[in-house]
Amino acid sequence: MTPPTTRDTIFARILGLIAPLNKKGVALTETTSFSGDLEMDSLTVMDLVANIEDEWDIVLPLNMLPELETVGQVADAVARLAK
Repeated sequence: MTPPTTRDTIFARILGLIAPLNKKGVALTETTSFSGDLEMDSLTVMDLVANIEDEWDIVLPLNMLPELETVGQVADAVARLAK
């Protein structure tokens, strides 16, 4: 079953997907950055991308990934692609 695709539910689910990868216990907000705040390396980011793609049955284009620097930007992108 496909999860609901409202922006709020997408954001909440993304927080859930990030939680096991959040080794520093950083508070997750719309503006939390993957490289700066969470200090994720590229392999961890790609694992997260794969989990997001599986969760919503979407593909995040590789050329879009450099623009997705914060949790909120990822939630916006997923909301657009999951419609």
